Amino acid sequence: MKSFYKHVHDAWKKPKENIGDIVKKRLVEWREGHTVERIEKPTRLDRARSLGYKAKKGYVLARVKLKKGGRHRRLYGRRGRKPVKSGLTRFTPKKGLRWIAEEKANRKFPNLEVLNSYLAVDDGVNKWFECILVDPNDPNIKSDKKINWVINQRKRALHGLTSAGKKARGLR
Repeated sequence: MKSFYKHVHDAWKKPKENIGDIVKKRLVEWREGHTVERIEKPTRLDRARSLGYKAKKGYVLARVKLKKGGRHRRLYGRRGRKPVKSGLTRFTPKKGLRWIAEEKANRKFPNLEVLNSYLAVDDGVNKWFECILVDPNDPNIKSDKKINWVINQRKRALHGLTSAGKKARGLR
């Protein structure tokens, strides 16, 4: 007998027609939205729960939109023409998009700490990641022994201490 979260997981892996229509309608709204938005409920409940999300005070979710494809490198301190061989396009960063999304969420909400993140949806142009953020000053977080270790780690995403950061740094 399958659990509820297993059914949700299977629905995301093999979507039926009606689920695909719901996701397409959501994507139309998400494309017009901001890069980093706070959301009330996770899009993929099974994935969020497996990464540590709980539906109680102190936990916050943020959806981050990123463009797919290669990054662009900035040209600093040059005047006049751009050198042809400067290599500004098709630049592959050493960071993954998930880690970049976590950093954006951490910069948007500086009083919160990034616990983890996951891929929500992607289309031809964008990828949307949902980041699980924790408020280290909330009394519910301070009293919970399973999560209060976050209080001692400040700016986890910017220092590469999340799972996406560790993977990009070669620690996993």
